[in-house]
Amino acid sequence: MTVFYLVQHAEKERLPGDPGLTKLGRQQAAMTANWLQRAGVHAIVSSPLRRARETASFIASSTGLRVQEDARLRERMSWDGTQPLDSFLADWATSVKDRNFMPVSGDSSYAAAERMRACLVNLAGEPGPIVIVTHGGVTVDLLRTLIGDLAVPAELMQNGVPSCAITTLDHLSVVSIASVAHLE
Repeated sequence: MTVFYLVQHAEKERLPGDPGLTKLGRQQAAMTANWLQRAGVHAIVSSPLRRARETASFIASSTGLRVQEDARLRERMSWDGTQPLDSFLADWATSVKDRNFMPVSGDSSYAAAERMRACLVNLAGEPGPIVIVTHGGVTVDLLRTLIGDLAVPAELMQNGVPSCAITTLDHLSVVSIASVAHLE
């Protein structure tokens, strides 16, 4: 079975659209890259969104691996500034409560989880470990699908996945959720 390290992108700038990383985010990405270099990873696959690509580039520099992009790893919803922020946040909250809800600017929780699960299934035959650089919302969506809402830590459901947290899967079995030990 393939081991996957699902890496939440590092801290991003608080801007609409496709923001990059903050100074702290770049430090988090470098620390995560150092830990992953020691984990013997064989591949890096990233969401095409800038914050994920930038995080993945630190890991690539540390490991000497090339980053592959896969759109199935993008966030469930991203605020681009065209929708009022209050409306976007209301859609996000509704999509957390109702996994079938289709927000104005993205996918339902079920659809996001399924596209990410499909990506992992496609990669499962590759030698691992494989680093997957992605986003908190879609990671929580996947966890909800794999282990159920009650098994997902309440803090993740309420506050999201911490920057650069690593969730480890053995194929589609959850080993650990949102570890930040490598950042200490």
